[in-house]
Amino acid sequence: MHIALQSNQFLVKEHVGLFKAANNFDIFDPATGQKTLECREPNLGIFAKIFRFTDYKRMTPFEIEIRTPEGRKVLTVKRGISFILSNVEVLDENDRVVGRFRQKFFSIGGKFDVLDPKGNVICTLRGKWTSWEFRFMKGDDELAKVSKKWSGLGKELFTSADNYMLSIDSSVAALSTVRSLIVAAVMCIDMVLKE
Repeated sequence: MHIALQSNQFLVKEHVGLFKAANNFDIFDPATGQKTLECREPNLGIFAKIFRFTDYKRMTPFEIEIRTPEGRKVLTVKRGISFILSNVEVLDENDRVVGRFRQKFFSIGGKFDVLDPKGNVICTLRGKWTSWEFRFMKGDDELAKVSKKWSGLGKELFTSADNYMLSIDSSVAALSTVRSLIVAAVMCIDMVLKE
């Protein structure tokens, strides 16, 4: 696991763009303001690009590569075409599956099960329908929280770019695979639930 994933605080900023098909994010250390990771969709096909400008945007496949600013791959988050519910894979730097997200049916606010490679539930990502806040829960214990950060009136009204703050509880071990899945899940929240 890359050292950039061992932090407890992440500020995720989506790139601003009026007519953009690909989703691009930068991840910063909020304490220092230093960019630690870049999230890009380098292999977006022509049909996916076209459908990103339609009502079928939520159904389009995606493959987001999370890399260091120097270009070293850390994680890949990908999903095929989705008709009703999303099933998303997370791969490590060697393209091995480290886990999956399985969207739950009829969840108000959004809900995903976070699964290990064998399909066992590690934790659950739950959203609130009254606000833009998501929590990673293992039973009654909160492992992490994602919340939207206000970007300013102009950005909020005229673009679809969002900023998120991810806070991981210190009880999650620095080298735990759960940490990789939590960071990857922020991309799923934006692509699957909030687009």
